[in-house]
Amino acid sequence: MTNIPTVRGPEQRKKDLLDRLTGEADIWVASASPDGLLYLVPLSFLWDGTDIWLCTRLTNPTGRNLSTGGHARLALGHTRDVVLLGGEVTTFRGEDAPVAAIDAFAAKSGWDPRGSGPAYIWFRVRPTIVEAWHEEPEITGRRLMTDGAWTV
Repeated sequence: MTNIPTVRGPEQRKKDLLDRLTGEADIWVASASPDGLLYLVPLSFLWDGTDIWLCTRLTNPTGRNLSTGGHARLALGHTRDVVLLGGEVTTFRGEDAPVAAIDAFAAKSGWDPRGSGPAYIWFRVRPTIVEAWHEEPEITGRRLMTDGAWTV
C-alpha cells in the first residue's frame, strides 16, 4: 500500500499559512550585512494581518542588517512543511512604533521589549513574496503572494 499525501489547493494553503502566522511564536529571520555576511536567527514575531513585527537590539548583527538592508527573508516550519516569506523592512524606534502592534506583540510573546531598554528596535516586515508547500507534491503552485499581492 502506498501512502500518497493529499495535495492542498491554494485556498487551503493560504488558510493554513495564515493560521500559522497567527499561532506560531517564533520565526526564522535571515539577513545579510553590507559585505555579504549572512545571519539566521529565530525571533518572536507578531502577524497583524498585513505585516510581521519583530523586535531585537539594533546593536546585534540582525538588528543592524534589518535596519540598513531594507529586506529580509523569513521562514516557518520544518523542511517538510515550509513557509517562506520575503519582504521590505521598515525600522521603528521604540517611541515611534505603533502602540497597538507593541501591545499585541507583548501579549502574544509574553515579552514586552519596552521594559528591556532603548537598545531594542522594532522592525515591520511587509511581505512581498510568500511561498508555502508541504513536501514535494505541493512544490507546484507554492507561490501565494507576488509583488505584495495575494495570488489566491
